[in-house]
Amino acid sequence: MSPKLLIVASLASLPAWAILAQSAQQTSPSLLGDPSRLTLVNVTATRVQYRGRDAIRLLGRRPAGAQANAPANNIAIIDYEFRDGTIEADIAGIPAAGADTSARGFVGIAFRVDSSGDRYAAFYLRPTNGRADDQLRRNHTTQYISEPEYPWHRLRREFPGVYESYVDLEPGAWTPIRIEVRQGVAQLFVNDAKQPVLIINDMKNPPAVGRIALWIDVETDAHFSRLRVTPAR
Repeated sequence: MSPKLLIVASLASLPAWAILAQSAQQTSPSLLGDPSRLTLVNVTATRVQYRGRDAIRLLGRRPAGAQANAPANNIAIIDYEFRDGTIEADIAGIPAAGADTSARGFVGIAFRVDSSGDRYAAFYLRPTNGRADDQLRRNHTTQYISEPEYPWHRLRREFPGVYESYVDLEPGAWTPIRIEVRQGVAQLFVNDAKQPVLIINDMKNPPAVGRIALWIDVETDAHFSRLRVTPAR
């Protein structure tokens, strides 16, 4: 992986979007702005205008030499250390051009990402499942994972229905999400709902502390905006 580019610096040297919270009681301004400050793992990142706002666009790619059906880790890491607290963002995802019919526009946020970029927890959405005619697909609209030990297919096989749930989604539309993390418990809120759509009472041993990352699948065209973090008090 490439050297990490720190977002934290003297306030005088940073644009307003990059000034981080100076105490655990403050919420950071948006952590997104310059794509060159992201550490990219099997993704490309560009700054674009999408549906009326400034955004980061991510497209996934497979590692060189990887087979077409091989899983790939596709994240853009932000050098912001996170243990417990609240992560908020607006996200949008659709299947990329030419994607397989199994693509769902997978898009989400990873947290407690370790130094290797391989271990983390994440919540993500499958936007095209949200309004599918198949009820079983709808039941798989939101997902929690803890990589690499507990990918989605292991969780679905060993704990059916526990680590995923339904929520109404429109593919490609800006979707506000909020992730609340307190020690071993994490909750996902979607579309400004007061109640979580997915509650995880056992986070399957992700790192105790790590960075935050934008998360997508290899066949996703995704946009991210208004990423903010409020550390736990």
